[in-house]
Amino acid sequence: MRGAVLYSPGDVRFEERATPTIIAPTDAIIRISATCVCGSDLWPYRGIQPINQPTPMGHEYCGIVEEIGSAVTTIKPGQFVIGSFFASDNTCPHCRGGYQSSCQHRELVGTAQAPILRVPLADGTLVATQEVPNDDLIPSLLTASDVLGTGWFAAAAANVKPGTTVVVVGDGAVGLLGVLSAAQMGAERIIAMSRHASRQKLAREFGATNIVNERVEEGVERIKDLTSGIGADSVLECVGTQESMTQAIRCTRPGGSVGYVGVPHGVELDGEKLFYSHVHLHGGPAPVRRFLPTLIDLVWKRKINPGKVFDLTLPLDQVAEAYRAMDERRAIKALLLP
Repeated sequence: MRGAVLYSPGDVRFEERATPTIIAPTDAIIRISATCVCGSDLWPYRGIQPINQPTPMGHEYCGIVEEIGSAVTTIKPGQFVIGSFFASDNTCPHCRGGYQSSCQHRELVGTAQAPILRVPLADGTLVATQEVPNDDLIPSLLTASDVLGTGWFAAAAANVKPGTTVVVVGDGAVGLLGVLSAAQMGAERIIAMSRHASRQKLAREFGATNIVNERVEEGVERIKDLTSGIGADSVLECVGTQESMTQAIRCTRPGGSVGYVGVPHGVELDGEKLFYSHVHLHGGPAPVRRFLPTLIDLVWKRKINPGKVFDLTLPLDQVAEAYRAMDERRAIKALLLP
């Protein structure tokens, strides 16, 4: 089997890897129908997150179950399934509390840019669709695996409710699907912070009511101007830098909430400033499994079309070009088909 392997910054290769097999009785083997490159994959690709050895890549996936371990009871061969980037048993106290990405037995699913994938803890991790979907639904179903689930968690963590004003910091795929999520949750006003015309257009299609081009100090002032000096009820932080987190907090009204899902790199917070801001902070690795049934249902009934974030489709063996296109901002998100 051939799959994506990151050797060093900028060096992704599609090469021979061992074909996954059942290791534990709770495993499932799936044949990938579609996978993709995530914005978080660009951190190691750019050298910001170091790697110590050649590393298989990919954590977003959907496909057909080919084999199950002897202890798997709810997933069956032939089913089309979607799973999260963290495998979870879905029974531990953290899972029962809705935080499956902090499962006491969690395992990273991180080798999905390949034709075959082993998924641990299959019963707790995978959710099957009612039947094998039409091909046109697969991109949107794939988004539920991470990017849509993460955008949805950002909105939930930011306490988005009907009638609220929401700001979305970050115009990558997660931020754009944060816009979609806030719209689904009934936000009255959604302000997307973006300086790129193609992303602004998609943000408006997903439900943004306003676009703000400015960043940092000017961006905060623009948000204050748009909210009569008050700030937003909810802010979705979907980048993970010091600048984006500071901007998110400062755009939030006292008593408002920031949902932060951008993987933090070099982010430090001033405790005293945070204390006096009266801003709620909640975030972390999205517990995608909590939301999968809801998101799959919305996609299946064609109430949402999150697959629009894929503006580049390539065969899996061109995965290196997918990384280059996203790194150079020639693509919002690249879909990979085996």
